[in-house]
Amino acid sequence: MKFFHLSDLHIGLKLLNHDLREDQQYILQEIVAHAAQRQPDAVVIAGDIYDKAVPSAEAVSLFDEFITNLCEALPQAEIMLISGNHDSAPRVNVFRSLLARHHLHMIGLPPMEEDETIAKVTLQDDHGPVNFYLLPFVKPSMVKAITGTDENGNNLTYDAALHALVARETIDKAQRNVLVSHQFYLSTGGTAADILRSDSEIITVGNIDAINGDILEQFDYAALGHIHKPQQLNGQECYRYCGTPLACSISEAGQNKGIIEVELGAKGTVTTTLLPLTPLHPVRKLKDTLKNILAMPSEDYVSITLTDKEDLDVFDMQDRLREAFPNLLEIRRAGQRQVDYGQKVTAQDILSPFDLCKNFLGDLGLDEEQLLTEIINEVQQAR
Repeated sequence: MKFFHLSDLHIGLKLLNHDLREDQQYILQEIVAHAAQRQPDAVVIAGDIYDKAVPSAEAVSLFDEFITNLCEALPQAEIMLISGNHDSAPRVNVFRSLLARHHLHMIGLPPMEEDETIAKVTLQDDHGPVNFYLLPFVKPSMVKAITGTDENGNNLTYDAALHALVARETIDKAQRNVLVSHQFYLSTGGTAADILRSDSEIITVGNIDAINGDILEQFDYAALGHIHKPQQLNGQECYRYCGTPLACSISEAGQNKGIIEVELGAKGTVTTTLLPLTPLHPVRKLKDTLKNILAMPSEDYVSITLTDKEDLDVFDMQDRLREAFPNLLEIRRAGQRQVDYGQKVTAQDILSPFDLCKNFLGDLGLDEEQLLTEIINEVQQAR
C-alpha cells in the first residue's frame, strides 16, 4: 500500500502581504506531477486546506483546480482530506456522502453524537486491509457530548478529550491502521519545547492544546498536520508531521519541503520517502552590506539584513533593493545604534497576552484564569 502524506496547504495565504496564488498554484501542480508519476493508492491531506475559515473565491477556485487535476491523475486512488484549525469544519464537511462515492473523502467534523464514530476508509492490498481513521481538528467543546466533562462539569483538556475520543473506537490491532489528524501532538512524555515551531503557526497560551503522543502508538502510521516544519515524533518515521509544501513565513527559510510517500508492507513494515518540492520563489534570508547584496539580484522572496556601519539614504536604499528584489519581504539593519535608557529588556521581560490581561484585571480565581485563557486562544485562532 502506497500513499502520499500532505498537510497545511493554506491556500489563500499571503506572505507579508505578498499574494502567493501563483506560488501555490505552481507547487500544487508539482504535487499532481509527482502523483501522476508515482501513482499512489491514496493521498491524505491532514488539515488546513485553506488559510482562512471563509476563503476567497480565488482560493476556492485554486483548490478546485488542484483536486480536479489530482483526481484525473489518480482515477483509481482514494483522496482523503480533513479540516484543520484554519478551516471551517462545516464547509469542508458538505456533500460528504456524495463525494465519498467518487473516491473523494472530505471530513470536516469529528464524531459529536453517541452513535457517531471517527470516519474510516478501508483499502485493500495483498497484505489485507488498511484502515484510515480520518480525525479533523478537535476542540474539547466540540465532542463533550460523547467524551464527557471533568468532575466540575468543565470541558476536558485537549489531551483527555482526544484520548477519550480515540478510546471509543474499536481498532483491530492485527490489521494495519493509519491515523490522519490535525492536532498539536508531542512525543510520548515530551514537552511543547521539543517541537520545532514556525512563526506562521498559532500557538495557544500555555500550550493547552498539547496532546501526549502515546495516543499514536496504537497506529502503524500517523499522518499528522498542524506543525509547519517537517519532523518525527517518538523518534520514529511512522509518526510524523509532513510540514507545509510551501514556506508560510520567513522562519521557514531553508526548510526542505516535500511530500511524504509512505509504503505499508505486511503488518509492522513501514518505509517513508521524501519527494522534494521545489518552489517557484524560495524564501531566503540575506545578510551582507548593501553593495554586496545589490550584486546578487533575485526574484526569490527575501528577508534582507544590512550590515553597513555607516548611515544609508533610506529612500534610495529601499528603491534600489526593491528594483533588485521584486519580491522583497523586509529590510533589517544589523547593529543599528540604540538609545540607552539604562535598562536592558530581555525576552523574559516581555509579557505574554495572558500575563498582560491578568496584570490589568488583578487577582483572578482558577475558573476566571481558565476563561481568560480560552478567550485569548479563541482570539489568536481567529486572526
